[in-house]
Amino acid sequence: MPAQTVTLDLSHSDAIDAVTAALATQGFGVLTTIDVRATLKAKLGEDVEDYPILGACNPALAHQALSTDPEIGLLLPCNVTVRRAGGHTLVQAVDPAELLAMAGDGGPQPAGLAAVAEDASARLHAALDSLTAG
Repeated sequence: MPAQTVTLDLSHSDAIDAVTAALATQGFGVLTTIDVRATLKAKLGEDVEDYPILGACNPALAHQALSTDPEIGLLLPCNVTVRRAGGHTLVQAVDPAELLAMAGDGGPQPAGLAAVAEDASARLHAALDSLTAG
């Protein structure tokens, strides 16, 4: 899976706050929050640990990408997960450039789309890297 993972020694809720703030420094907002735990409980009666999926979007990059190729909306927003594992909180973000490459048909991408995906990747990496810096 094309993703970046960082491990944090923060509570789950503190990690979500930190991730949201780090994303904001790179121009991303959280458009959606999917509460997988609540959904599985409601639909299947299953109890699982907290597992939110944050739908992160940088509006300027999304606009550039959609203007280049409206079908790119199938890959938006960028998913970021926050979950507990081994006594730590794991934050994982999909890599837009790798996702775009996987979604392609092997032919050339529309002009400019790869550059937008690379920019989004760099910004997501910077946001997650900032969580473990210092």
